[in-house]
Amino acid sequence: MIDKEISEVRRHLRRDRSNITHIYGCYVNDNKEIISEFKQSVGMMPENESDKYFALLRRSLSGSLGKNLIDITFKTSQVADSPEHKLLMALRESRLEDEEKRLEFYQKIIDTVVLEGNYLILLGCDSYDVPFKSKDDSFQKDSSEEVYRFLLCCICPVKQTKANLHYIPEEKVFHDGAMNQMVSAPALGFLFPAFDNRATNLYGALLYTRSIADNHQELIESVFGAQPPMAAAEQRETFQS
Repeated sequence: MIDKEISEVRRHLRRDRSNITHIYGCYVNDNKEIISEFKQSVGMMPENESDKYFALLRRSLSGSLGKNLIDITFKTSQVADSPEHKLLMALRESRLEDEEKRLEFYQKIIDTVVLEGNYLILLGCDSYDVPFKSKDDSFQKDSSEEVYRFLLCCICPVKQTKANLHYIPEEKVFHDGAMNQMVSAPALGFLFPAFDNRATNLYGALLYTRSIADNHQELIESVFGAQPPMAAAEQRETFQS
């Protein structure tokens, strides 16, 4: 994927443009135990709440290509018959409604991801009517060439905030508040399938990692069954040496 294609998908990922109907989540503690699993209707959420969910999903398509955003390529044999690709396709085709496959996917993440403390796995499935793009780079929204259906996953650390004094408007005084579980920006995530040449590419995916020193090798091998590329920081060190 190139920057323009990533930006096009990011622009679509907004509450008033997206076709995501539900946000799926799995909250995991540092003992790799599921605390809760949920499905929330985007239409039933308060506007400010849904905007925050979409902001997290968009963050998993941010950063620099080759550093934070890494192209993953499937072999032809994998697309034809591999458990990793079959699971991703099953999630996509069911629009994440298949609970058995969803739980299987969550377990893959839990078994391989190493993060300090608790974290939240967020999943969304979207459909984008790809508008025709003319030679002058203008979009004709009423002329769609294809529908790009994709999965977006992001994994966000959850940090416990300290109890602080906070203002109670009704009483016009400050009181001690309880500790809260605060969702942080994604540490990693991915887009599947890839959006290459503004079209669906089932032979590719796009991995996001916030840290250029860690490309989460175990996740790539478990979820994609692919050989992970060298992390950007490691490539730089190798080049310098």
